[in-house]
Amino acid sequence: MTARVLVVDDQAVVRDGLVLLLGLLPDIEVVGSASDGETALRLVADERPDVVLMDLRMPRMDGVEATRRIRAGFPDTQVVVLTTYTDDESVFAALRAGARGFLTKSADAEEIARAVTTVMNGDAQLDPGVQRRLLNTVTGTGGGTGTAPPAETPAPAHRSRFSSRHAREARRAGRTPGAGTGTQPDAGTAGSIGRAGSTGTAGSAGTPPDGLTPREAEVLRLIARGLSNAEIAAALFIGEATVKTHINNLFAKVRVRDRAQAVAYAYRTGLADPREG
Repeated sequence: MTARVLVVDDQAVVRDGLVLLLGLLPDIEVVGSASDGETALRLVADERPDVVLMDLRMPRMDGVEATRRIRAGFPDTQVVVLTTYTDDESVFAALRAGARGFLTKSADAEEIARAVTTVMNGDAQLDPGVQRRLLNTVTGTGGGTGTAPPAETPAPAHRSRFSSRHAREARRAGRTPGAGTGTQPDAGTAGSIGRAGSTGTAGSAGTPPDGLTPREAEVLRLIARGLSNAEIAAALFIGEATVKTHINNLFAKVRVRDRAQAVAYAYRTGLADPREG
């Protein structure tokens, strides 16, 4: 199944590079690009993409507000944040707005493609560093306090490496940046997502909390390490359908709705060890 993707970033070099990179990947069709949240909303209404790759800091309307409006008005469209910012405020604002994925701009083509596929299948995918920030905030360790620090300055190395990689890919494919997708400029309604709910605690060595079986706890630990369903199946020598069954059961038991909430639960209860990430 081909994923229809919209690219949203205010920096032309990054936006064009992403369009070129995604165009080289199988099973992905870029249906448009936008330089701000308002334009993204219009394009989502017109094109109905499966996934939006969303920057956070943009003029006119930022990525968090655009994500909130997209998820409220177009629930079949998923959002993967692709940004240089990984401070608590950015991460949690994006996840509360409805983003199902959060990657940094150091992500390579394989990671981006995997995130697109993952969120289309109804799961969530978070950058390992973002998972660690979730841990820090939930447990109050490693510098996370539960309150958002001032916004961080984006790492220039991420943007330059990101853009140059796309340029190399484009040169190998004999393509020129800037070709192809147009932008249009506004629409919107508001919405937000809820939060997870269980409060059980247990160390990773004891009896799992909230009625989890040992196998369900093991699956949850692998989710917290960032593994996909297929990777969990390979690690445990079970079928992917069995993994999905375990995930559905454990989500119901601990009262979470997606992988992001499950990761927070795993760290909060001690089922996941940050040193394993």
